[in-house]
Parts: sequence; C-alpha cells; structure tokens
Amino acid sequence: MTDTLRPVEQAVPGTADSPQKLKRSIGVVGGTLLTLSCVTPASTLFVVVPDLFGSLGTATALTIAIGSVLCIAVAFCYSELGTLIPSAGGEYAMVSTMAGRLAGWLVFVLSLLVVVIVPPVIAMGTADYLAPIVHLDPAMTGAGVMLLATLAGLLDLRANAWITGIFLVLEVIAAAVVAFLGFAHGHRGPGSLLSLQVAGADGRTDSVTAMLVVSGLAVALFITQGFSTAVYLSEELEHPRRNVARTVLATLAISSVIILVPVVAITLGASDVGELTGGDLSGMVTAWSSSAVGTFVSLCVALAIVNAGIVMVIQNSRVLFASARDKAWPEPVNKAFSRLGRFGSPWISTLAVGVPGAALCFVNLDTLYGVTGVSVTGMYLLVAVAALLARRGSHRHTPAWRMPLWPAVPLALIVFLAYILVQQEVGYLLWTGGITAVATLYWVLYLRPRRDTRWLVTLPEDARV
Repeated sequence: MTDTLRPVEQAVPGTADSPQKLKRSIGVVGGTLLTLSCVTPASTLFVVVPDLFGSLGTATALTIAIGSVLCIAVAFCYSELGTLIPSAGGEYAMVSTMAGRLAGWLVFVLSLLVVVIVPPVIAMGTADYLAPIVHLDPAMTGAGVMLLATLAGLLDLRANAWITGIFLVLEVIAAAVVAFLGFAHGHRGPGSLLSLQVAGADGRTDSVTAMLVVSGLAVALFITQGFSTAVYLSEELEHPRRNVARTVLATLAISSVIILVPVVAITLGASDVGELTGGDLSGMVTAWSSSAVGTFVSLCVALAIVNAGIVMVIQNSRVLFASARDKAWPEPVNKAFSRLGRFGSPWISTLAVGVPGAALCFVNLDTLYGVTGVSVTGMYLLVAVAALLARRGSHRHTPAWRMPLWPAVPLALIVFLAYILVQQEVGYLLWTGGITAVATLYWVLYLRPRRDTRWLVTLPEDARV
C-alpha cells in the first residue's frame, strides 16, 4: 500500500514548534526574472550546448527543439501541481502529496543531486570567459563565484530579483548578438538543420542516428530545466494559485526562444560541420565580428554564470529549508536548516549549499553531466506520475490551474521519458541508481519507522483550502 501523506496537526502559531514561513514578496515579473536566471540562457548556450554540438553536430537544434516541445508537457504538469501544492519543497512536495512519501523522497534526492552538482560545474567555466581580460585558475575562480553567489543568496529575495534581472538583460543581449552574427554569416540553408551530420574523429562527416538524438534528449531537457525554479519560489510568490502557472509557462517560452534561436544561427553560420562539431563558440563569434565583440560576449557570459550561481544557490537553499521544515533529518539538523535570517532568507541552508559548492569546484565533475541528465529525466518522470494522480479525491475540487488534455499529456510524457531514460549510457544509469538505492535505504531505516514525526510535507496557511 502506498505510504501517502496524512493531515498533520498544526502547531500553535507563535510557538517554538511553529513551521517557519517565507515572505511573499514577488510577483510574476520578479519570479520570471529569477527563474529565467536559473535557466541562464547565455551560460547554457556557451557551456552546455557546445557538448551537444560535439556529439550531435547539425542535429543539435532539432534535438533542443524536440526537448522544448517535451518540456511543454512537463511545464503543464509543474503548473498544475505547483498551484495545488505551492511549497518551497517543489517537486518533492508535489510528488509526496500525490504519489506517496517514498516517491517524494526519491524526487527530493534527484532534485538535490541536480541542483548541487550544476552550480559549481557552470561556475568553473567563468575563467574561460574572463580570459580576454585576465587569466585565472578555473577552480579558484569557480569557488569565488560560488562564495559570491552565497553572499547574495543571504539577501532579501526582492533585492536578488533586481540583481539577477540586470544580469539577465546582459546575457540576453549576448545571445542576441550571437544570433545576429550567425544569421548574417550563414553558409548553408535551413535544410541543413535536418541533415543530421557530425564530424568524426578522423575529420570525415558522419550521420547522426535517431538513437543518438534520443540519447541527447536527456541533456536537451536539462538545458531548459530551470523553469521548474518557479515552483520552488511558490511560497514567496504573491497569489500562487494564479502566478505559479504564469511564471512556469512564461519562463519556458522565453528561455526556449533565447536558447534555440542562437543555436539555429550558429548551425547556419558555421563554415563547415567540423567547425560546428568543435564547439568553439567564442572563436566563431570573434571570426564573425572582431576581438572586441568577442570580448564583450565573453564578459556577458561570465556575468551570466555569476547570475546563475546566485539563483541556483537561492533555489537550493529553499529546497534544503523546506526539507528541514518537513522533518527530513534528525532534529538538530532540522532546526538549523529551517532557521531564517534578518532578510527572511534561510541563511544556514544558504551557507550549507553554497560553501560545499565552492569546495566542489576543486573536484573533477565532467562525467556528472550525464548523471545530471539521467536525474532530470527521472525527476520529470515521477512528476508526470504525480500529475496523473492530481485529480483524485479532495484535489479534484481544489482551486488550481488545470492543464489541457489531461490525462493524455502526463500519460504520453511518462512513455516518452521512460524511453529516453533507458537509452542513456549504462554508467550514468548505474551512478544515479546507486545514489537512489542509498536514499531508499535511508528511507527504510530512518524515515519510514518515524513516519508520524518525519517527512511531513507542510503548506503555507494561505495556500490551504
């Protein structure tokens, strides 16, 4: 029998045992700016997309386009579940409520794996884009970016929305410059986007198979994955029943355009398939324009990485805060991680995710991109299952945004994601499976025997019906 959540007796307001509350301080615009900054289109374009160019060549744009279409269905699931369960716990709160606490715990572990690994990996790319001005050690620079992001994460969320909004404008400008230059120097027609060619190690042009495109979809899903940040901010969004869905869908639409249009332009503007597969985007931009323009774009990307670090630390700290408030850990740990600072931010949780992130910059994390892709796909799969169960019992009548074409959308999504998952490399599946097995063991030995006092998902009082 599924171990589903039961209503929990609420503590008396104002007592020491009362759940800590985050402050509702941002609207759709602020939430969209923060969420877009987590997608970080420019740093994704310059840090993650080159890896796809290296393996998929001219099929990269098609793969990202297919991933974006799949993400529409994912966004529908997030929008409906996020308005039903507007909790800072995000995916785990939604899945725990709908599909049972074990499923929610596994989603929490997968999401934590994603958000802990990605920031330091991206942060270490900062040094490459500061190279036109100064040469720095990648690990030291990445650690500095993570510490800076941690300090910014201690501030009020409204202040961070303005900071990240300014940085976001700069990275959108950089993406627009790349798109303009790529289209202006086009060497091939639109038909090349469907030619599915990649340069092999021997310099010859090889065909990209359909199975290789399917395998690349895990990374393509990761590229636009940041729209899910909106549900982590749902406790700090004003009118969450309405604004969560607006923020999720707006972020997905904007980020897909910002990323996909430059990818198409780069594909058309590359002199040949070999240059495209090489993935030296900065070199291409300089060749299309001048060193000054290349330097400007590189600096914008460096700022975008800093911006992404700030938002990811904010997101990660909210996940850890929510897990402590929901009693996922031994009591001393729960009390520490759920403590709020003078600016209303969970300061110990912020330090707990930011400082280790700085330390991870000194670890070789290259292979963890594959693990992250598997984790994102598995997390989306469990969210789709929860969306399929979202209209049972009392939830059927709860005021919320409702997706069109339910239950066809979550059912189709489950099939597609399961297929994508089994096409991933065995090594990545084993790593993720091993971490999931350890998490399940923690559930069996610690959480489930204490199910009346541990892992109890709570909702803000103004979100309950």
